[in-house]
Amino acid sequence: MLDILIVNGQYPDFGNYRTGCENAGSSMKKANIGIKDGVIAYVGEGEPEAAEVFDAEGLVVSPGFIDIHMHEENFREEGKQYFAAEKMLEQGVTTAIAGNCGVHRQPISEFKGVLEEMGGSPVNYMIQTGYNHFRNQLGIGNHEKSTIAQRVEIRDMLMKELEQGACGVSFGIEYDPAMTFEEMLFAVEKLEDPNLIVSAHYRDEDHINTDNVDEMIRFSAAITPKFQISHLSSGCAFDLMNVCLDHINEAMKTDPGLNFDTYPYNAFSTRIGSTVFEEDCFDTWGTSYDSILLTSDPYKNMRCDEEIFRDARKNHPNMLAVAFVMKEDSIRMAVVNPNGMVASDGLMRFGHGHPRIAGTFPRVLGKYVRAEQAISLVDALRKMTLEPAERMNLANKGRIKEGADADITIFDPAVICDTEDWTELKPPVGIVRTYIGGKLARAEGKAVDYRLGRFIPCQG
Repeated sequence: MLDILIVNGQYPDFGNYRTGCENAGSSMKKANIGIKDGVIAYVGEGEPEAAEVFDAEGLVVSPGFIDIHMHEENFREEGKQYFAAEKMLEQGVTTAIAGNCGVHRQPISEFKGVLEEMGGSPVNYMIQTGYNHFRNQLGIGNHEKSTIAQRVEIRDMLMKELEQGACGVSFGIEYDPAMTFEEMLFAVEKLEDPNLIVSAHYRDEDHINTDNVDEMIRFSAAITPKFQISHLSSGCAFDLMNVCLDHINEAMKTDPGLNFDTYPYNAFSTRIGSTVFEEDCFDTWGTSYDSILLTSDPYKNMRCDEEIFRDARKNHPNMLAVAFVMKEDSIRMAVVNPNGMVASDGLMRFGHGHPRIAGTFPRVLGKYVRAEQAISLVDALRKMTLEPAERMNLANKGRIKEGADADITIFDPAVICDTEDWTELKPPVGIVRTYIGGKLARAEGKAVDYRLGRFIPCQG
């Protein structure tokens, strides 16, 4: 007997899709889906006996969304609370890959220990180890070049985190602009495992050339692990997105390890004290102080003027800021491009942050699939499920098929959307049920079990 039978729903069948294929038989299909002992045990038109039956008439039964780029909780600073993971689950994410942009927010052994102590987490977690984290730990300034001795020490630190189960290494080049191509290469050139992933936050926002993207394409070609260009939307969503995408798409024809992720909002978020907001930023963006929204007291939900901006950078440097500086048409290009994956870049601090942590995946499905019809439903779901699963070697996730893990998100395609509330992180609408490992995690907008997620070490 099945544990659960989901009847009358439609699900994405990705056919024989592989990255770069134009026609691989992907389509939405109608079927009944059975779950037993944490895995999908039946996909077909029959109705096998089950302990529970859920009618998904009019709904989509999708693999649980996989967020390949987000930022985990800082347990040391915020206490043992799942600020970010709870928001992930609310929007249908069942597995999240953290430690991006050069920063993991505590040692991986410590992070795993908290998850074990708490009896699990709201979502499954994989974590990269952040290069900038160790650069800063050694006291190397943002605009200071590292020595060979320091590079060796950092590389040893990275290796220890990889031994703890990190799935790769991330860089935040823009945050430490003195970091050279050679320094980055030194850190990872001895990594011979092609199952690892290396990711990088671009060197700067390009308005006049594609140097930042071209640098990462060259870096990808020089290393053995897979390489991920982080949040392309915030690096190129000005005037050059089409050219950047052309460069990436062409490079991917000969470099299967290369890919990118992107989020569907025309504003980015990071710490107000970071190098991103140094003095020439407004000249670069063609905006002024009022394009910056602050998210915490004493300036919560306030737009900056020069006085507020300078005080926040000096006295509240860890406060998250939201910068409304990107172009919507460029965001759309990145989301609908045949290559690339949907990701939130979700970051929170004490429960505050950018709405992408709460609504990225529903926003793509509501705005770009349903409202604008800029991308098909099955293709959008592929970018949220199959692609990141294969990227992270999660062989049993990201697909609806017999034998796959029963990580499932059920949503209403007619209503799903985010709230896009920049002053309060509200749950999206249209997510009906979410299962992790065949157990109900969230249903009809309410938590059922927020401890079903586990730490997943690097998969090979």
